[in-house]
Amino acid sequence: MSELQDKINKRRTFAIISHPDAGKTTLTEKLLLYGGAIHLAGSVKSRKTNRHAVSDWMEIEKQRGISVTSSVLQFDYDGYRVNILDTPGHQDFSEDTYRTLIAADSAVMLIDAAKGVEPQTKKLFWVCHRRKLPIFTFVNKLDRYGRAPMDLMDEIEKILHINAFPINWPIGVDGHYIGVYDRIKKQVELFDNDNSHGSKILKSTTGDLNDPAIKDAIGEANYQTLLDDIELLDLAGDEFDLQKVLDGELTPMFFGSAMTNFGVRPFLEKFLELSPAPQPRKLKDGSVVLPDNENFSAFIFKIQANMNPAHRDRISFMRICSGKFEKGMSVWHLQGNHPVKLSQPQQFMAQERTTVETAYPGDIIGVFDPGIFTIGDTLTTEKNKIQFEDFPIFPPEIFAKVQPKDSLKRKQFEKGIVQLAQEGAIQVFRQKNIGMESFVVGVVGILQLEVLDYRLKNEYSAQLLMDRLPYSVARWVYADDAEAIRNMKGLDNGMLVYDKLGRPVVLVSNEWNLNWLLERNPGINFTEVPSEARAI
Repeated sequence: MSELQDKINKRRTFAIISHPDAGKTTLTEKLLLYGGAIHLAGSVKSRKTNRHAVSDWMEIEKQRGISVTSSVLQFDYDGYRVNILDTPGHQDFSEDTYRTLIAADSAVMLIDAAKGVEPQTKKLFWVCHRRKLPIFTFVNKLDRYGRAPMDLMDEIEKILHINAFPINWPIGVDGHYIGVYDRIKKQVELFDNDNSHGSKILKSTTGDLNDPAIKDAIGEANYQTLLDDIELLDLAGDEFDLQKVLDGELTPMFFGSAMTNFGVRPFLEKFLELSPAPQPRKLKDGSVVLPDNENFSAFIFKIQANMNPAHRDRISFMRICSGKFEKGMSVWHLQGNHPVKLSQPQQFMAQERTTVETAYPGDIIGVFDPGIFTIGDTLTTEKNKIQFEDFPIFPPEIFAKVQPKDSLKRKQFEKGIVQLAQEGAIQVFRQKNIGMESFVVGVVGILQLEVLDYRLKNEYSAQLLMDRLPYSVARWVYADDAEAIRNMKGLDNGMLVYDKLGRPVVLVSNEWNLNWLLERNPGINFTEVPSEARAI
């Protein structure tokens, strides 16, 4: 086996998806704790301390206790290099989540034991399912009262239309579980009841189900319930089939509590064993590039400005798809059509940065970006110019006209607007023959406007004047005759704007007004996204 193939086999790159408040950021933090990347876990919502989740680095995230941008985190565990993509749970930031899923090889779906499958979980599941991503389920918050494990398993199968195979099964009663039974190893693991409240690694005892000491520790009632559950699962449940897991047709199911660390280590170890190594990536021409291809290739899936407010830096995150990365190497930037030297390559543990000397397929690295990269860009060797498939485009549904409150801050305002658009946090449009100070911004969720206002004020020292526009539908427009677009009929209740590439876009308030335009302009084509892009 070559060194490259060996490195690939030891990489795991996955995203965590869930509905808001299911405990996603907490689980991420606990995986870092077990991986030795941190030594004391804190809670996002801790009232006794000022500690916040290590993956929430943006100040607004710490204030609101939610993730509004994807975090990229690495750690090593048992010979594996683990790349975690912690995504925002709130649906208003689903664009960032979808782009991040393109960089993942598998997904961990987090389910709240009390709430079951929630709307945003369902939405994100189908995005993963369409991409045939292997999906692993972690039922969280077993330290609280919740629904019966059998009911949760049944709900996953009925609502998401995917078969579930519980790898482990909780031992105990609702809200007072004491351990898990590993159905593969046929082994019991009982967790200590410590007082660290999840800040330290939880100690446990393992043993055979027939061991008298284990049986005594479980208790007669719990022991009999466990035997009955195991019998029912073995008789009525699916057989475990790893190929079905890798094809996205069967979800391995785990139970635990990220808050107390109950079940976290068994989940991590089994996930690393069952989840796929870095997979081939699709190219624009329909072919794929294999990870063990010696030619380096990568794509940009995330751009973040001002991760370090003191330096006002801008980092572009790339997913390495093939070949070996080496610090200082020159690569070909396909969209820019020129070579680029990748200086200051870094890997991240939240805001903590480590300089990268080498990296391999599946790894996520950040490089200093002077403003030349955009999301979806391809980086490759000059002699092997391939291009990865286009990233999906999200038609915005909420629009606002924005301008600086203080005209003396115009430069800071424009810089902030441009950089946040390059990050993919907003889409920016202009009106023709309107002063340069005013922009129209489009977003998918209202919280994105709050983040825009907050970040411009705190990162660029530019306060906003923001006027919401009465539009909810955007369509890119095309015609053989440009005059036909400029003289469009029936636009009294809409607005004609232009995107960053100068392409005309019509904004209207609803589908009825859109149909009104369609009827009166038969020579114009209307599309949800630019014609060369693909919608989500």
